[in-house]
Amino acid sequence: MANGNRTGEGATGVARPAAATGGADRAGPPLADTADFDDARRGLVAPAPRTVTDARGRTVWDLARYDFLAEGGDAAPDTVHPHLWRQGRLTAINGLFEVTEGVHQVRGMDLSNMTLIEGRDGVIIVDPLMTSEVAAAGLALYREHVADRPVSAVIHTHTHVDHFGGVLGVVDPDDVASGRVVIVAPEHFMEHAVSENVHAGPAMVRRGRYFAADGVEPGPAGRVGVGLGLDFSSGRVGLLAPTLDVTRTGQEEVLDGVRFVFHMTPGTEAPAEMNFHLPDFRALCMAENACHTLHNLGTLRGAQVRDARRWSRYLNEAIELFADRSDVVFSSHHWPTWGTEDIRVFLSQQRDVYAYLHDQTLRLMNRGWTGSEIAEDLPMPPRLERAWHARGFYGSVSHDVKAIYQRYMGWFDGNPAHLWQHPPQAQGRLYARAMGGIDALVGRAREFSDEGELRFAAELASHAVFADPDHEDARELLADVLTRLGHGAECATWRNFYLSGAVELRDGVVARPVPQSESIVQALDVTQILDSVGIRVNGPRAWREELCIDLRMADTGERYRALLSNGALIHYPDPKGDVADLTLTLTKAQLLAVLREGDLDGVEHEGDLGALQRLAALVDGPETDFAIVTP
Repeated sequence: MANGNRTGEGATGVARPAAATGGADRAGPPLADTADFDDARRGLVAPAPRTVTDARGRTVWDLARYDFLAEGGDAAPDTVHPHLWRQGRLTAINGLFEVTEGVHQVRGMDLSNMTLIEGRDGVIIVDPLMTSEVAAAGLALYREHVADRPVSAVIHTHTHVDHFGGVLGVVDPDDVASGRVVIVAPEHFMEHAVSENVHAGPAMVRRGRYFAADGVEPGPAGRVGVGLGLDFSSGRVGLLAPTLDVTRTGQEEVLDGVRFVFHMTPGTEAPAEMNFHLPDFRALCMAENACHTLHNLGTLRGAQVRDARRWSRYLNEAIELFADRSDVVFSSHHWPTWGTEDIRVFLSQQRDVYAYLHDQTLRLMNRGWTGSEIAEDLPMPPRLERAWHARGFYGSVSHDVKAIYQRYMGWFDGNPAHLWQHPPQAQGRLYARAMGGIDALVGRAREFSDEGELRFAAELASHAVFADPDHEDARELLADVLTRLGHGAECATWRNFYLSGAVELRDGVVARPVPQSESIVQALDVTQILDSVGIRVNGPRAWREELCIDLRMADTGERYRALLSNGALIHYPDPKGDVADLTLTLTKAQLLAVLREGDLDGVEHEGDLGALQRLAALVDGPETDFAIVTP
């Protein structure tokens, strides 16, 4: 569990150290245990539609691509870790399910689940999937087989797009504006829901394609899911602002006659997140704070490091507040757990795994271990090692430990030799020189590959590729080693990264369109809009340019100043003194049009319009198809 790979031949080619496996009693849970399959199938009302298409007829969700999981049987093929094969088969179970009387879930129609709670007059939707088309199809499935009810409220448990992006498929914005539909979310929802798409959006999109193996075909030798679910839908993403904020634990709201008791959990799986309890249903929703996998503390797609200690404490709060008053716990991914005692075991083991990782990382860190050393040799408690839901199918012990280390100590491990290392291309050329040339370096990498020492073979072959990107033997060797590492990985996201790298080494980077959502863009405030400009200013080209642009917002009455100084775009509200080079009077919609197309139609201005042109000339466009495994 410590390094995400199976022991013995087929992963690294050598058995993992005893310290990492913890001995025979830590070999993992029994594959013969079928309890999760029973729970995942429990309450099936109707299967999910095989495909979902958009208004143009384009397929945005296709279950048929994953038929190999349902049809493949219990025995894993040689190209998939047995534990990951099991998890993939579980996430392929799809349809509309009854969780308890009056509560249903749509599962297997996106990465996440959509929950539907029967109200007095309508239905309350929790986390309407990632895109409008699948959300609409899920609601249609409910209306066909349960009740043709209007949507009375929508709850967003947290700020990740797979939990709010499908909202326009289940509600009309006019119904929200009129108050006929309430949208409920934790406080600061809008701030965090849009900020992730501003600051590091292009880089995270690129890494996210590796994370989900976007360029790898599903199949026993390819993509078998993401661990948290099968896949992401590819339809239209939307966002509507909440009309009711949840601000404190214990806050009670009655929505369409249903009582909700909310539990705030900021800074856990998302910066703004909440659980809730349904007292009249004896049901507890854990959002994404407790699923049937170890989660990410430092996700491979990129995100700020999460707080394992806080996560564990909020899980304990949920146990204390709600466990004894619940007959079922459900989440926004995976399948529910029924029975008060089983709920306590499930939540307490989820609680313990994050506390253990946090405390043991800190203990060993304070004894001089580095993040990579702790991740390599941290044994897990036997009961957690044998708990399927605590296995690393989405997160992993290895990168969670490194994330905890990073949260406290940063990227540097304290070794002066690592303080100023060469970047990858320079390292590759120096390794080739030290080995006696690029062919010799490839030869040594092949020797380690043949011995089954795949991790070091990958390191040497990667140096060779960066030293000479056109060296076909180096590229093919690295692709082969990454494929073998992927086929041995228990963690779906590790597998996806390995296999994505192998595909791009062989086929090159394939440009893919970046999903756009006008409603998310429109949700940016002026500060976030100017942030998005500032992070794209080409600093070296802007060193000698100085300019000052004031914005008078006609729709809000606010004023902002954008000041280019020493290559940095400084911006702030309510500017004092000094006359700007250019003053624009415009609405937020007009500001977006100015920045995207240079459209000044209807915009009032005073001063030099050339200042805007000079700024635009210094702004780089985003790049979402940059190379990762090659220079």
